[in-house]
Amino acid sequence: MQTKFIIDIALIIFAYLLGSISSAIVVCKIMRLPDPRTEGSGNPGATNVLRLGGKKAAIITLLGDILKGVIPVLIARAVGLTDLALALVACAAFVGHLFPIFFGFQGGKGVATAFGAVVALSWIVGFSSLGIWIIFAVAFRYASLASICAAISMPIFGYFLANKTYTIPLIIMCIIVLWKHRANVVRIVQGKESRLGQRS
Repeated sequence: MQTKFIIDIALIIFAYLLGSISSAIVVCKIMRLPDPRTEGSGNPGATNVLRLGGKKAAIITLLGDILKGVIPVLIARAVGLTDLALALVACAAFVGHLFPIFFGFQGGKGVATAFGAVVALSWIVGFSSLGIWIIFAVAFRYASLASICAAISMPIFGYFLANKTYTIPLIIMCIIVLWKHRANVVRIVQGKESRLGQRS
């Protein structure tokens, strides 16, 4: 029992540390792009990298953020962690992206990392939420609005389509995503929010 507990804690810490590696900052440094924390929207995420460096940089950033969620959950699953421990590992990777220890706890909004973690927990929930994101992104061209709607759908899909043990962690992740996007909501209402593909 004690060994299992130590493994659980070790994987949760690993997930947080992996999540703390900012794909946006690393990609921008390698590709000699402006620092996403000080240019564009100021958010170190794929959408801002798209504005600053185009599709290639944004896709690399997006994949990096998704893998930060996928990898620790798959490792935890392979080791045989319980459903609750798996959910905590997913949350840890997500929180690491939002509050990275390597970058002064100033991270992105966590949507891509949340998606990766949720797909690793339950592919049907992850891809159902992705479908919601695509629908709203295509219809309104606001990445922030699409992210908010996808986040709201996650605990709903989690409850009805997957293991109910995941529901509370998914609700927590949803609430954090909504809180991180509060400024975007204000800008959408004011008509000042940047649309997908629009450079700042």
